[in-house]
Amino acid sequence: MSIVGGRYRHGLRRMVAREVDETGRTATPLELLFDLTFVAAFGVAGSELAHGIAEGHWLEATIAFVFAMFSLVWAWINVNWFASAFDNDDWLYRLLTMVQMAGVIVLAIGLPALFSSIGHGDVFDNRLMVAGYVVMRIALVMQWLRAVRSEPRYRASAITYAVFVGTAQVGWVLLAVLELRPVAGLLGALALLAIEILGPVVAERRGGRSGAATPWHPHHLAERYALLTIIALGETVLGTLSSASVIADEGWSVDAAVTVAVGVAMSFALWWIYFLVPHATLLESRRSKAILWGYGHVLLFTAIAAVGAGFHLVGYLRDPHYELAPTAVVTAIGIPVAVFLGVRFLLHAWLVSALPPGRVVQLAAVLLPVLATALAAAGVPVGVCLLIVLAAPVSIVAWFELGGWRALDAQLARAATPRD
Repeated sequence: MSIVGGRYRHGLRRMVAREVDETGRTATPLELLFDLTFVAAFGVAGSELAHGIAEGHWLEATIAFVFAMFSLVWAWINVNWFASAFDNDDWLYRLLTMVQMAGVIVLAIGLPALFSSIGHGDVFDNRLMVAGYVVMRIALVMQWLRAVRSEPRYRASAITYAVFVGTAQVGWVLLAVLELRPVAGLLGALALLAIEILGPVVAERRGGRSGAATPWHPHHLAERYALLTIIALGETVLGTLSSASVIADEGWSVDAAVTVAVGVAMSFALWWIYFLVPHATLLESRRSKAILWGYGHVLLFTAIAAVGAGFHLVGYLRDPHYELAPTAVVTAIGIPVAVFLGVRFLLHAWLVSALPPGRVVQLAAVLLPVLATALAAAGVPVGVCLLIVLAAPVSIVAWFELGGWRALDAQLARAATPRD
């Protein structure tokens, strides 16, 4: 059932395409509920990354984290791409969304086994993780097949999506049951990820030839990405809170207090920078930019969640069971911040087809986390080093708010002229 004109509408409905210029299109309560599962999954991935680094397996933990985050974010992107175009909110759509939510939970439950297998060189154990992923994707295939049946105009692109998603799932199942060693397992995963990434490109190109590319809504899609950005930033707050709890038990110091304050300020500064650009307006006039814009967010969300894991790592400095160097903590926070700033810069440039204003300031800001890491290696207190990392996003915000916004507004006005 769905709400239409203030009333509930019962029964199954045809999965017809939504209008790309539908007035007042926003995230639905079901979509917000769906996002809650990713709050939990991001938290598990971040905790496992922090624990792996604390144990000295930083490379293995990072590889597992990137693999886990890609799986989570990719599944989320595909669900929301479909929903933006075909969400009819009938009872079957809702039940299939619940199945996808269950898949996210199962995937999250399987993350510790994945991290452990990569960290200790055991058999590449992604069985439970793949089980959850496949559950999500089978539900998505069913949604695309519903669109195939209900929407002849979009049949070509919908069938292509269903074929690519279904084919990849067969591969993931084979990868899980073959019990490969970590290196072979990761190589197999990379091949399957290539199929996953290629699917939307082929589907949209095939549909576009007949003027029937997926009818996603620019404002709805931009809002969905903005909401997941906020959810990912919540991991930074949770990581800070986790470290603050440890610090409170061990005793506060000036350096510890500064570290906690930086965690809160960092989440706010990253939020501020992301929302400098009105993505919805630009996507509305430049629809051809959407796929790569969405792909770029895989790295963006991964970087944000990694920042949260870095702040979670601060608590391990106080734990005598771990021999954790302060340099590792500063690096674990600084590198993801630099990646976030770099990816956001490139996404801005991609949407407007030009280098963003203040590029000297923005590119210089990316170097500040590198400086902070070098200072940490030289023995500078963690709190001071993290203040330098914080200066990277803060300097960008300051530049725009102190006058750079004029150049940004002029650029956005030019870019918002309809092109496709």
